Amino acid sequence: MHVETGFDTSHLATVQVMAPDSAYAKQDQQAALYREIERRMSRLPGVQSVGITSDLPLQCNCDTDWIRVVGKPFHGEHNEVNQRYGSPAYLQTLRARLIRGRFINADDDASRPNVILINEAFARKYFPGENPIGRKIANGQLDPKSIREIVGIVGDIREGGPDNDIWPAEYEALSQDGSHYFAVAVRTEQDEKSILPLVVSTLRQVDPNLGVYGEITMQQQMESTQTALIHSFSTWLVGGFAGMALVLSVVGLYGVIAYSVSQRTREIGVRMALGAQRGTVYRMVMQQAGWLTFVGVGVGLVCAVGACLLMRNVLFGVAAWDAPTLAGVAAVLGFASLLASFLPARRAASVNPCEALRAE
Repeated sequence: MHVETGFDTSHLATVQVMAPDSAYAKQDQQAALYREIERRMSRLPGVQSVGITSDLPLQCNCDTDWIRVVGKPFHGEHNEVNQRYGSPAYLQTLRARLIRGRFINADDDASRPNVILINEAFARKYFPGENPIGRKIANGQLDPKSIREIVGIVGDIREGGPDNDIWPAEYEALSQDGSHYFAVAVRTEQDEKSILPLVVSTLRQVDPNLGVYGEITMQQQMESTQTALIHSFSTWLVGGFAGMALVLSVVGLYGVIAYSVSQRTREIGVRMALGAQRGTVYRMVMQQAGWLTFVGVGVGLVCAVGACLLMRNVLFGVAAWDAPTLAGVAAVLGFASLLASFLPARRAASVNPCEALRAE
């Protein structure tokens, strides 16, 4: 849930839109619709910026493009990248990091040469050790209409789920290749949930025939992804078993120490009759508990690392020998064990020597 997304998920409201084909068949009609939506949305109270895109982040590694780098050898390789279209303010609305070059601007319309931005993963894979600014990419056939010039590099944005790999991605100008299906992202100063109804009503005012659906905040989108739900359930399930194991270990250790104290009642009585102080008895019992705890935690750590090595493919964000996690678990178990040993130690220290010897 706290994986790096590459953009700011807070204060971001989103909604999906479907424009009717009959009214927005031409590209200039689509471009005019995008501009009107941005104009209306930007006037809403508390709105900082508005962006329009073909695909919102955290959805999927899908809607891909097969590309070829102009001027590089090509042998029919399957060069697949995420393809996204965005309005001039889209990436700024996400607060994506501009690494090099520039963002798409309002001048990048259908009358100008096609331009794109790429992410860092794209640059690493297809331009290792090179400056990709000014280079061109196209489809596998080098169709002149498909040629686009790279004008900027942005930080990696997680387009897929939180546990998916980050794919190479290209971000094209929406006004140069629009669509009837798009999403609106609104960044606001106020609570993003409260502005969603106003966003929907504003879209209805732009055109009552627009299909508006899927209104959700980006934080809700993050929390409602299939990956997040599955892993949250798994976390609660495993956490429940871990809690039960902790309780059982504490109860078990308490039983062992309490039984040991009951078996040594005469010995403890003799020690105290000979002048042993209560502190000495405390230390004797706690030392026994400490050794049991030390051996148990040591064996447990070895078994835990071994089990994690066998299941390391399902671990996320940690190694099988993750030191902070193992140290934290060992500390919790050690502290709980010492607490479990305190009552038997207190009982041993309060033994009356006369009664202990008389009982024997």
